Amino acid sequence: MPNSSAVLASQPVRPADEMPEWRLPVDGMTCASCVRRVENALARVPGVRDVAVNLATEAATLRADSGAVLPAAARAVADAGYTVPQDTIELNIADMTCASCVTRVEKALRAVPGVMDAQVNLATERASVTLLRGAVDAAALVAAVARAGYGATPVADAASQAPQAGQGTAFWDGPWPVAFSAALSLPLPLVAPMVLEWFGVHWMLPAWVQWLLATPVQFVFGWRFYKAGWKAVRAGAGNMDLLVALGTTAAYGLSLWLMWRTPADAMPHLYFESAAVVITLVRLGKWLETRAKRQTADAIRALAALRPDTARVRRGGVEQSVPLAAVRVGDEVVVRPGERIPVDAEVIEGSSHADESMLTGESVPVPKKPGDRITGGAINFEGLLVARTEAVGAETVLARIIRMVEHAQAAKAPIQRMVDQVSAVFVPVVLGIALVTVLGWGLFAGDWETALLNAVAVLVIACPCALGLATPTAIMAGTGAGARAGILIKDAEALEVAHRVSVVAFDKTGTLTVGKPEVVALHAADPTDADASALLARLAALQAGSEHPLARAVLAAAQARGIAVPQATEVQALPGRGIAGVVDGHALQLGSERLREMLGAAAGTLATLADQLRADGRTVSWLVETTPPRVAGLVAFGDAIKPGAPAAIARLRAAGVRTVMLTGDNAGAAARVAQALGLDDVQAEVLPEDKAARVQALGRDGAVVAMVGDGINDAPALAAADVGIAMSTGTDVAMHAAGITLMRGDPALVADALAVSHRTVRKIRQNLFWAFFYNVVGIPLAAAGLLNPVVAGAAMAFSSVSVVSNALLLRRWRPQAGAATAQGGE
Repeated sequence: MPNSSAVLASQPVRPADEMPEWRLPVDGMTCASCVRRVENALARVPGVRDVAVNLATEAATLRADSGAVLPAAARAVADAGYTVPQDTIELNIADMTCASCVTRVEKALRAVPGVMDAQVNLATERASVTLLRGAVDAAALVAAVARAGYGATPVADAASQAPQAGQGTAFWDGPWPVAFSAALSLPLPLVAPMVLEWFGVHWMLPAWVQWLLATPVQFVFGWRFYKAGWKAVRAGAGNMDLLVALGTTAAYGLSLWLMWRTPADAMPHLYFESAAVVITLVRLGKWLETRAKRQTADAIRALAALRPDTARVRRGGVEQSVPLAAVRVGDEVVVRPGERIPVDAEVIEGSSHADESMLTGESVPVPKKPGDRITGGAINFEGLLVARTEAVGAETVLARIIRMVEHAQAAKAPIQRMVDQVSAVFVPVVLGIALVTVLGWGLFAGDWETALLNAVAVLVIACPCALGLATPTAIMAGTGAGARAGILIKDAEALEVAHRVSVVAFDKTGTLTVGKPEVVALHAADPTDADASALLARLAALQAGSEHPLARAVLAAAQARGIAVPQATEVQALPGRGIAGVVDGHALQLGSERLREMLGAAAGTLATLADQLRADGRTVSWLVETTPPRVAGLVAFGDAIKPGAPAAIARLRAAGVRTVMLTGDNAGAAARVAQALGLDDVQAEVLPEDKAARVQALGRDGAVVAMVGDGINDAPALAAADVGIAMSTGTDVAMHAAGITLMRGDPALVADALAVSHRTVRKIRQNLFWAFFYNVVGIPLAAAGLLNPVVAGAAMAFSSVSVVSNALLLRRWRPQAGAATAQGGE
């Protein structure tokens, strides 16, 4: 914890007999009016008794009953237009077994002063803790988890500590304890003897042999349930382990009592097999569950495996292999054919193709040449590439993708809140039902032996594990399936909301269109000149060496037609008008309508055509011979529609989703694109600052709105939408504001993003149904004496397995974008 003078300290600093003070850092204040605004916002927070904001220290001092007001205070500061600096610490949590454990760990972490929020994921066994910057260190969080009865390790330290931890627990977490426990349980009455009975063979082990077989199962292979259950009791809570420990101990204890009170020659039926088989089945279920959970995290492991351990770096003209951590920005990296690209870089030598399918979902190899960017994790195909490093370590595209997927898988979906409320009272309610079962059967039926067995069945069929795994395993599988398709889902809320989207608003440039101008029309003034090649050669000669987007479009058109470009002389830029030069002895100027008018060159027969092109949203440039002024021709530029855009719009409309385009372009260009794509609505000439308001207006009638964009000007609209979807081909600002990022600039992935959300939410609902079904149906049956404890144990064990297995079916989902034969799977 920080010392008492630290601005960010959040622990009480007043004597115990006074109301404690809490200090909250505030960023963004610039003057006294800011101070007053923050003070007013904090004063309205329930539980805050007094507020003092200091501009010099950029901190607010609160007097409140407890630190529980800090999250609400931070939200109030944010609503006032300022920010409270926060950090996030990730912890690996050990020894959790069910949803009750999740609730208890979250409660322990949130009780630490300075912690704003804590989310624990049972499937990933990880906690994500949001806290005031500098207010809490990892050691305090680990200690809080330990007091709750669990183990915690900061994620940053997990790699170095995992091998030591695993060495001692690998055996007990593997299949061998299950096998040994099963071998000891097999001869007990409910297993082998019962099977032999079907064939007319009557065989029963003596009571003392049953005791010898059951005792190791109960206290060796079942020790994990006692250990975890005792930790729960010490923390004043309950979990699945406590239920199993109580239930099996009751059956084991009843058998011992019957052995003690009954003569050997009149030994009644004992229940050692109930305790042993329940422990065996639960351990089997946990082992299968662990294997299945590991498969749900395959996406993260597959992405992490893309990182090579070494890179070949050229320094001083000499190639040398160095550890990946030793590569620095600016280093020249050599990538041989067939090797995996180690870093993000720009190609400076060579040409090849790269397989980027694991990063973008695009199965077609992407050509690479000097000036192109290559991404770490992709595979180089046939050519030798030399590239200059642009990003290493945590700043690479692959590292950012892994962080984004990890964040989504660790996050908690809104639907999970209801499950958390149920799990918080689940174990106490089950214990209460078991007590009522014992008393009911014992007092009213007069059969205390049956009463105890029915109570055991109640305890062992109750399964909070399935409740805790229902949502996170589906989210892990869904985000993993999306990541493999090039759809990165940043948070679980976006994944849960996306399936309800009824309106999708698109930006135009770079989203529905390529975002790069290209030559779409070329007309010579002389109607007898049917060959426009000469005109294009002159245009290219004037533009040679220019970096202007329109110049690059002209040069690309000339290169595509294989036209030899002559040498231009006396080339000079005409600011605000165009460019001038001499080509083949002709003085030429290329520029806008304004340039043509200034030179006094009549448009002639091209005037009508130019008007039509402009009405269609094209940019028209004129080539004018200056002596005497005469129009030589015109060239029109346009932004081509992306190849996947028509199919994307068609899929959305077929799904009943309304499609809208919000663009700052002129009405003519917007109408042309909207008509070509069949959009339902188009709103043109929208200022960047107005886009967010337009998005909010689209949702006023209860519609759920998704915004798709790629530019800085789209960021406010992406944040304002119910679901923001950013193209990774755009800016980092847009991707930061969006909940979903498409790793390819293919609009068809929008429909796939909604589809994977739909499939994931359906799996969540199915899992929750089965999780509740097991308990709502099973517990009353057990209490009514209609379930044998062994059957109850089997149902409890396999409830978790079925929930995780159902979530794993999401791995069969395939995107339709870019694959005519792709199909989804259930």
